[in-house]
Amino acid sequence: MSEWGDGTRCVRAGLPEPAPGDPFLPGPVFAAPYHLDPFAGQGTSPNGYGRPDNPTRRLLEAAVGELEGGDCRVFATGQAAITGLLLTLLRPGDTVVLPTDGYFPVRAFATDVLEGIGVRVLFAPTVGPYPSFEGVRLVLVETPANPGLDVVDVAALAERAHAAGALFAVDNTTATPLGQRPLDLGADLVVASGTKALTGHSDLLLGYLASRSAELIDAVTTWRTTTGAVPGAFDAWLAHRSLATLDLRLARQSANAAAVVDLLAGRPDVTGLRWPGRPDDPAYAVASAQMRRIPGVLSFDLGDADRVGRFVEAARLVAAATSFGGLHTTADRRAQWGDDTAPGFVRLSCGAEDTADLVADIAAALDAAGPL
Repeated sequence: MSEWGDGTRCVRAGLPEPAPGDPFLPGPVFAAPYHLDPFAGQGTSPNGYGRPDNPTRRLLEAAVGELEGGDCRVFATGQAAITGLLLTLLRPGDTVVLPTDGYFPVRAFATDVLEGIGVRVLFAPTVGPYPSFEGVRLVLVETPANPGLDVVDVAALAERAHAAGALFAVDNTTATPLGQRPLDLGADLVVASGTKALTGHSDLLLGYLASRSAELIDAVTTWRTTTGAVPGAFDAWLAHRSLATLDLRLARQSANAAAVVDLLAGRPDVTGLRWPGRPDDPAYAVASAQMRRIPGVLSFDLGDADRVGRFVEAARLVAAATSFGGLHTTADRRAQWGDDTAPGFVRLSCGAEDTADLVADIAAALDAAGPL
């Protein structure tokens, strides 16, 4: 599939070989137990019990693995995937480096759980400065960072981590595998929330890990089987179905983000505008060299929480909601969730609406929200 374009790869990813009378994508298999061989028992079929074994889940894993360029294991949520990664790899006495400006629940988990079991946790901004990686077991970055959208040079940081003997993992949620493939850039593991742009319809929860290391994948698989952090068959099937339109959705979302950024850049009542696709953005140089496309997520500041509320209330095409990457444009005031952001900071996730409609609606809503 590597010689095909993004649209073709998304449409074809993980599909079984065609056979007359079979559907393109088989329907979900709902099963807890499966029939076992009466004499040999388990091991004669890939399906023995629903927690470790499900053919619908395996097809989704094949699809996401093809897009990321490694073997994949899916989890019930993105948080299940990233906490599974941390608890699989880290032991008392190990040291982990995590981003200060990444997904807040990961930092909370690190301080509440990892430090409680004797793991030393170090934090660093996505763009650095970073501490010494000597003696570090794992370095995890999120790029573009959520919600601030800073970008780090994955290849350079992977080289530095490996030189110190550390494993290097990248949270690829915001970019998706069509935006960048961290495994190609030297990462040992990719972790992501499939809830967001990957599946993009705001109707399921999903997480995944991918790697080219059989040892790491085996360890993650054992953890998932033991803890039972698996998605249901219907969610797996919905996710696989949604992957087919990923290229189309990202194209519209990115185009919408570019147009909205042009609007916001010219308004004196909007400050702190960030989008890695904007030439004067601090992340532009690294993002344009490293990423194949820029996601439809941007951020800005409207001054205070009340003005954010007035803006969203006045908008007809912007909904107040957390999460991002869906078909509908959403605005999220991240301070309410515990992110270290200003009260008026907004993460805007551009949906798939017509560009002209969305730009006009946002302009009118900002006018209605009043001045800074």
